[in-house]
Amino acid sequence: MPATSNTTTTNAPLANLEEWEDFLKTRYPEGQSAPTKTNEFKATDPDKKKEQFRNYEADARPTVREFYRLNHEHQSFDFVQSKRKEFLSLNRRKMSAWEAMEYLNTLVDDSDPDTDLSQLEHLLQTAEQIRRDGHPRWFILTGLVHDLGKILCLWDEPQWAVVGDTFPVGCAYSDKIVFHQYFAGNPDSSNARYQSRLGIYEEGTGLDNVFLSWGHDEYIYQVMKDYLPDEALYILRYHSFYPAHKEGDYTYLMNEKDKALFEWVRAFNPYDLYTKSHAKPNLKELRPFYDDLIAEYLPAQLNW
Repeated sequence: MPATSNTTTTNAPLANLEEWEDFLKTRYPEGQSAPTKTNEFKATDPDKKKEQFRNYEADARPTVREFYRLNHEHQSFDFVQSKRKEFLSLNRRKMSAWEAMEYLNTLVDDSDPDTDLSQLEHLLQTAEQIRRDGHPRWFILTGLVHDLGKILCLWDEPQWAVVGDTFPVGCAYSDKIVFHQYFAGNPDSSNARYQSRLGIYEEGTGLDNVFLSWGHDEYIYQVMKDYLPDEALYILRYHSFYPAHKEGDYTYLMNEKDKALFEWVRAFNPYDLYTKSHAKPNLKELRPFYDDLIAEYLPAQLNW
């Protein structure tokens, strides 16, 4: 198994993709979530004194800051459309889910200080914790495949076009988006049509009608959209949409279906960020269970 990663390149500001996830765990501590009917957490507490807030942006590593600068400057509406056209024909290759996970394994990076796990082992950790907590079988499978869209890195996509907090394009940028100031360099910032609250959209239009910044979420959603239930598809498509599921923003673009299914996105988030450890799953023991689970939902070959 390769032990080096092509994520450390001239257009790769992060030392490894996990640097972004490490930043997320700092910005969104475990247990924090957006307001819901059953959750009284407030994304912004009006009674909290300014000095009580950590300045997460100032504390971020320079590599993370550079990553967000590139992401925010380049993820324009036209860029998103070009990437959808380039990748969503899904005609690059045919692979089974296991073959895709093995392919993703070539992204293992020795420079990651938090784990020596392969990508496959990390996916298994996520799925196994969901399984231990007694969630439905489709939820377990979602944990197993949720990061497979990161194979975009292996097709020479820069990191800022693969990972990162996703956000709508074609309308004004929420001030809840991390490193919001870097949008000043995005060409859409000078396009008045894209800078109103709704932009090109209508109130309550539904997220199916909204274009988000390009990355691994949208890609894996498109690969899996014919095979998994809506709850799983929302997790795949929106698990990096932190301005919505963590900060509670952009609800004005959502319909009632979106608002209901985002409860599953929020339920998934702790498994996404907080299951990494040094304990390696036993692939030989687990393989029969996951072979059966994959066969229950997915065809033998998927279009990528």
